Amino acid sequence: MSENKPTDEVRQRAFSAVLANAFMRWESVVTLLLTVILFLFVPQPFDFWQPWFWLVGGALAEIALVASALTDEEAAQQAVAREFEQKFDLRDVRSRVSRDRLQSALEYRRGMMELVKRHKGAMRLHLQQTVNDIDDWIAQMYELALHIDAFEGNDLVERDRKMVPQQLDKTRVRLSREQDPAVRRDLENQVRQLEQQLTNLDATVNSVKRAEIQLESTLSSLGTIYAQMSLLGTKEVDSARAQRLRLEIQDEVSSLQDTIDAMDEVQAQRLRIS
Repeated sequence: MSENKPTDEVRQRAFSAVLANAFMRWESVVTLLLTVILFLFVPQPFDFWQPWFWLVGGALAEIALVASALTDEEAAQQAVAREFEQKFDLRDVRSRVSRDRLQSALEYRRGMMELVKRHKGAMRLHLQQTVNDIDDWIAQMYELALHIDAFEGNDLVERDRKMVPQQLDKTRVRLSREQDPAVRRDLENQVRQLEQQLTNLDATVNSVKRAEIQLESTLSSLGTIYAQMSLLGTKEVDSARAQRLRLEIQDEVSSLQDTIDAMDEVQAQRLRIS
């Protein structure tokens, strides 16, 4: 897969959102206002005090507030969840079936985040890493759904599926009746091109069917992963089970990417033939 995964962009945007919120929270506003008031109206409450001490103190307080916001794990997770669902907007998916499956996948993700909150320490870290992998998984499901939309919404494919077999039959009839060698060669080339075009059209349709099946099976696998996460306890042995879950998820992500790559290859072949 590409090194710059969509989920990496989501996490970067979430970090930016958390950072912006840290500066906009009421504690930060109060700190800023108090610092300005003290600097302007109480410049030297003590003989040794310098006015710029207020600015330094205010800056240190603001740094502490921002640091606390950035290290707030729950706030960070909520920000990622918001950015994640905005990035993968289901309104962009035209297929109702694909959209429903993605909606269910997002619901599983929300359930997994609740499971993460129940644990602490190493197990919580393992489960959070598992959810991060699930994010990559859902991102691939979303990409696959968009590919299905692109194929299903292609009117040229539907037109060619009806017309190419007819053209092929007519060309074969002409070839069977033609006596001129030069014309026969042209007709034979045309037959080969039409046969190849028909093969690619069939491959296009089949790739969409396989993608739809994989999207459904992937959702079932996601439900299985959620059930397995629900059964995880806090014992050390469960850390190994959590690691196995991550490996299963990574395999699923690779499988989804392979399907997307295969659909892209079919599309490229069809365009070359066209």
